[in-house]
Amino acid sequence: MLILARRPGESICLGENIRITVLGVQGKQVKIGLDIPPDTTVYREEIYTRAIEENKGAIPSNNEDLMVALQLWKRKKM
Repeated sequence: MLILARRPGESICLGENIRITVLGVQGKQVKIGLDIPPDTTVYREEIYTRAIEENKGAIPSNNEDLMVALQLWKRKKM
């Protein structure tokens, strides 16, 4: 992990098209501004992590579920 110290009003550039600016600090909270391309998606880490975990849970853990679904589908077609 790269750790950088910035004061309010100072920025960090990531590549050529992303800039992170420290807007203010109040107690334990830091407000940041992001200048990013419009097609870039930004998630809070806790939301992103939860979505990844939910997606993993939606994927069948083995082929048994798929085989049962296939058998039911075949029966329905007959």
